[in-house]
Amino acid sequence: MDKSITSACAFCKIIRGEVTARIVFEDEISLAFLDHRPVFPGHCLLIPKEHYETLTDLPEDLVGPCFKNAQFLSRAVESALEAHGTFVAMNNRVSQSVPHLHVHIVPRRRKDGLKGFFWPRYPYKTEEEGDAVQSAIRGALNSLIR
Repeated sequence: MDKSITSACAFCKIIRGEVTARIVFEDEISLAFLDHRPVFPGHCLLIPKEHYETLTDLPEDLVGPCFKNAQFLSRAVESALEAHGTFVAMNNRVSQSVPHLHVHIVPRRRKDGLKGFFWPRYPYKTEEEGDAVQSAIRGALNSLIR
């Protein structure tokens, strides 16, 4: 991997602690944090700790563990935010705002108004709101520990 790619990557900077993020989950292979412009509060991004640009770049031996973590995080987001479900998605190059593989886990509610794939994005209104959502998801993760 070209070191210049990972040194400039916004998500690699979060992994290295150079940029702050509201971390909700971390294990040896992945990290999850709140999106700073969520579709809805609780919108998380799950990323591998190694820099892979797309799903096709992710080594086969990491596919299962990464998606097990996506499943775990999805369950926690639903529980923490009392959501009816989640939308789990990723972009590969097109519409991928950061060229580092990331899985969006977005809490959903019936009749939440989302239609199609062009959704408004809003930052948390206050630091306290973001902190409260982060804390709720962490608590739900702890209660769901495998």
